Amino acid sequence: MGLQILVFLLTFCIMEFMAWFSHKYIMHGFLWVLHEDHHKKNHDSWFERNDAFFIFYAVLSIGCFLLWQKAIFNFGIAVGLGIFAYGLAYFMVHDIFIHQRFKLFRNANNRFSRAVRRAHKMHHKNIGKSQGECFGMLVVPFKYYKK
Repeated sequence: MGLQILVFLLTFCIMEFMAWFSHKYIMHGFLWVLHEDHHKKNHDSWFERNDAFFIFYAVLSIGCFLLWQKAIFNFGIAVGLGIFAYGLAYFMVHDIFIHQRFKLFRNANNRFSRAVRRAHKMHHKNIGKSQGECFGMLVVPFKYYKK
C-alpha cells in the first residue's frame, strides 16, 4: 500500500512536467490549431477547441485503471489516480481559479495564488504560437512570488 501511495504521488509530480512539455511543444507546436482559441477569444462558446486536450490524459488514466483491473499493470490504479488527481488539480487551478469558467475561488489572495495568476498572465500576454513563457501550472517560477 505504501508503494502504491508513493507511485501515486510520483505520478502526480511527473504530470506537472508532462503538462509543461505538452503545453510548450504540442499545444504551442503542431496542435496550435486546437490551443489557439484559448489565447485568442474569437468565439462566443463557453467551450474551446483547447478543451479537447483533457481527453488524451483521461484515456491514459482510464487505460491504467483497466490494466490494473485485468491484473496486467500492478501500479495501474496508482498511476491512473495520479493522472486523474493532477487533471482535477489542473482544472481547479486553470479553468476555475485563473480563467473563472465557474465563479469560484474569486477571493483567494495568498502568496501562491497571486504567483499562479501572475505567471499565467505572463503566459497569455503573448497571444501567438511562439515566444511564450510559463507553460507549467502548479510549479511557478520564483520570480512570480515577488510583489
